[in-house]
Amino acid sequence: MSQTLTIPPLESMICFSVYSAGLAFNRLYRALLDKFGLTYPQFLVLVALRQKNNRKVSDLGEALFLESNTLTPLLKRMEQAGLIARRRASKDERAVIVSLTEKGARLTLDLGCVPPDVAQATRLDLGEITALTARLNTLSKALREHVAH
Repeated sequence: MSQTLTIPPLESMICFSVYSAGLAFNRLYRALLDKFGLTYPQFLVLVALRQKNNRKVSDLGEALFLESNTLTPLLKRMEQAGLIARRRASKDERAVIVSLTEKGARLTLDLGCVPPDVAQATRLDLGEITALTARLNTLSKALREHVAH
């Protein structure tokens, strides 16, 4: 006798909740970042470099969970826009170092309005945002570790 697998309704599946929240965040960020001429991945690169400038491409990829085949074209476009500079590392010419240009650094200051706008859109208070972010980071780490094994 075969067993029938019961699939729960979409709204009760954590994967769908995370997926639909991700889509909603993408729409929100697109609206907020359009006036800066940025995509969400470009925004993340600027934030990561503002946090720690002069990073190897490989380190940046690890921080953003982006593969080099996705990150390299993104960085090339940002370099052409004058937001970042790329150069070979002096000690290891295979490594490429990415840094903010003056224009990119100025833009990161202008982008300071984005996180408060996002926080307001969530309708969560700071404590709820902090707790949810921590739980999602834990979930993300657990899932990455599970897939890696």
